[in-house]
Amino acid sequence: MTLSASVKIAMGSLMPSFSLHDAHGKEYASQDLIGPKGLLVVFICNDCPYALAAWPRLSRISKHARAAGIYTVAINPNIHPERPKDSAPAMVKHIQEFGVDFPYLVDESQAVARSFQAQCIPDVFLYDHAAKLVYHGRIDDNWQDERKVFRPELKLAVDALAAGQEVERRQMSSVGSSIQWR
Repeated sequence: MTLSASVKIAMGSLMPSFSLHDAHGKEYASQDLIGPKGLLVVFICNDCPYALAAWPRLSRISKHARAAGIYTVAINPNIHPERPKDSAPAMVKHIQEFGVDFPYLVDESQAVARSFQAQCIPDVFLYDHAAKLVYHGRIDDNWQDERKVFRPELKLAVDALAAGQEVERRQMSSVGSSIQWR
C-alpha cells in the first residue's frame, strides 16, 4: 500500500449525495443519514494498519458524536476481488469484532469515494446539519499510539459543531494507505 494524504477541500462545500448498501444489502441514502447536528463520514477499510488503528477511536468518537446529535457512516472503497479481507463478507465479521454500531457501507464502484475526493484510509469528513463541510482532517495527532495523542482533532471538531461553535479552521490532513483505486 502506498502512503497518501487527504486533499484540501473548501470548508462549506456541500456533501455529495449518495446511495450505498451495507454488507447485508440494506440501502442507505446520504440525506437520511444526517443527524440533527450533522454527519461524520469516514472512508475506511478492514485491513490496512491505519484502519486498524482508527477503528477503536472511530467507534468511541461515533458514540460521543451520536449523543450530541451527529451521526456517523463509514464507507469502504477498497472492495476488490484481490482484497478478500476488505470484502463485504469480511465487513460483517469486522462489524462484530469492533462493535461498529453505525452504517458501514460498500462503495464497490468507488464512485462515492471519488465524488468526495477521498484519497486515503482513513479519510475523515464532518458535515453540519445542512450538509456543509466543517472539518476534513485527521482523527488525532498520533495514528500509531493512542496513548501518545496530544490533540484529538476530530473530537474537538465534533464538540465544537455540537455546541454550535465554529470548528477550528486549521486542519491537518489525514495520512494513511492510499485507497486501492481500480
